[in-house]
Amino acid sequence: MKEISGIMVYYYFVCKKKLWYFANQIQMEQNSELVEIGKIIDETSYENQEKHILIDNTINIDFIKNSAILHEVKKTKSIEEASIWQVKYYMYYLEQKGVENVKAKIDFPLIKETKDITLDNEDRQALKNIIMNIRKIINSNGPIDVAQDKKCKKCAYYDLCYI
Repeated sequence: MKEISGIMVYYYFVCKKKLWYFANQIQMEQNSELVEIGKIIDETSYENQEKHILIDNTINIDFIKNSAILHEVKKTKSIEEASIWQVKYYMYYLEQKGVENVKAKIDFPLIKETKDITLDNEDRQALKNIIMNIRKIINSNGPIDVAQDKKCKKCAYYDLCYI
């Protein structure tokens, strides 16, 4: 059974079609200028931190400050809900591994803002459902149709979906 990654949780909130493509090894991000900008922001922000902490080859935390606070770096707040749930999933995943009292933040270096993220029992229950739904999507025979949205035009998968 395929492990659920943080990016899968993120894509679940962004676009379920994109989630299916990504989970089934159809990746288009390497051709995206926006993804490239995000990589540059990642590389040039928080340079004094040990970055990209890969746990169980499943979740990839941008950095952990002072061995206590998990940080996720995002370019913009445009898809903030997806970012929040991605970080909540990291917190939940670590709890399942026995790590207690996980604290987390989302950093937006371009606008110099930080958002504290918490995980409560309602979130834990929601994550169980989200994980179950992700498994259904990624194990389906093909991508599901989704309504075109304004964010689609900026997506790395746009040509694959609509042309």
